[in-house]
Amino acid sequence: MGCCGSGNRTGGTVQNAYRASPKPAQPMRYSHAFFEYIGPTALTVVGRATGKQYRFDRPGARVPIEPADQASVSGVPQLRQVYSP
Repeated sequence: MGCCGSGNRTGGTVQNAYRASPKPAQPMRYSHAFFEYIGPTALTVVGRATGKQYRFDRPGARVPIEPADQASVSGVPQLRQVYSP
């Protein structure tokens, strides 16, 4: 009796080719949101949730904001949220 052509494929390589894919990646959670000041001078903002002061010392300054303060800071004129420091 021959060993070839029997149709019985239980070798490791065939079974391993059909492994379940890993869990989908979770969305990234950032420790801070970044805001950029687009006004003409300087600006200090106080976050409503934490009471923390955020200082934008010049036009174009980017400052990390605590996630709890993000909603209140996003309502400040001349600040815009950016996605990198």
